[in-house]
Amino acid sequence: MTDNILKVSGLKVAYGGIKAVKGLDLEVNKGELVTLIGANGAGKTTTLKAITGTLPPCKVEGEISYLGKPLRGTQSFRMVQQKLAMVPEGRGVFTRMTIHENLLMGAYTRDDQAGIAQDIEKWYAVFPRLKERSSQLAGTLSGGEQQMLAMARALMCHPTLLLLDEPSMGLSPIMVEKIFEVIRDVSQQGITILLVEQNAKLALQAAHRGYVMESGSLTMTGNAAQMLNDPRVQAAYLGE
Repeated sequence: MTDNILKVSGLKVAYGGIKAVKGLDLEVNKGELVTLIGANGAGKTTTLKAITGTLPPCKVEGEISYLGKPLRGTQSFRMVQQKLAMVPEGRGVFTRMTIHENLLMGAYTRDDQAGIAQDIEKWYAVFPRLKERSSQLAGTLSGGEQQMLAMARALMCHPTLLLLDEPSMGLSPIMVEKIFEVIRDVSQQGITILLVEQNAKLALQAAHRGYVMESGSLTMTGNAAQMLNDPRVQAAYLGE
């Protein structure tokens, strides 16, 4: 059994004549928190959507494997059954369901009712605001509260791999701090994470390894702590 959880080789995504991703190679190993950083429009979200098969019609080439098996062509709901979960950009909560119902939806692949109830209480403890509003419709929550809910819902399936797409987008600084605190905590619990994030400093501070993406191509990869101190990364993404 390999420690390799996700491997992407030669990924290309094209919308007509527009090449959004140009031959990307990326891997995430067991227990790692790996971040993919880059400016808006670099192709980060397209990469995640290619991994999960949720792109609109376009040309996709390359190989994507999860736990050593090909992932391309797998239906999204099958991925959740295989314990691959994603928190999409924009959160994607079920707006007409309550917080509690959203969390139950996150556990739809499970049938251990006592364990599900225990996990709901666990995430309520992490996000007390969700517990206070458990019977409230998700669509009435603030952006930060929806992000908390989206993360808790994804974690309800006990993922082997968690994909996070721009979790800090549009949130207040205090909420961003809370979300990253939870990301670090989840990583320390041994859950493997691929984090796509525009906030390069916070992402690299939390991650073990990082990849930098520019205009559809990877331009740098390495140890996250070293990348934080790299003059090129500082100049381009850290404002230093």
